[in-house]
Amino acid sequence: MLLWKKIEFLVDTGADCTVFSPATLARLGLPWLDAQDGVSGLGGLTHSVIVETQIRLTRGDSGKVLFRGRYAAVTGLDALDISVLGRDVMGLFAVIVDQPGDVVCMLGQRHHYGIEQV
Repeated sequence: MLLWKKIEFLVDTGADCTVFSPATLARLGLPWLDAQDGVSGLGGLTHSVIVETQIRLTRGDSGKVLFRGRYAAVTGLDALDISVLGRDVMGLFAVIVDQPGDVVCMLGQRHHYGIEQV
């Protein structure tokens, strides 16, 4: 039986890939498949490993969307505070980021949106 754990992600529209934080890596207890040269961001280059897992997101109708894959995870304790959802996952959706409303919407192929002035 698969045990799901709730993990918070920072939606980073500029991140090439999804990266798990050291705390998430420890919490999930996933085995490392391989070490990488590292991942880089604003803090510079940091050591990372590859893990194979599933990410399950909840749709607006409470249905689930499942992503299986290999994802990077950083190992340095001060390298990343929160896991990052990158374009490897978000690129499959139309992503709307409403900062004043504190809302992020990821719309699939069967959804549409409109923008209107009120």
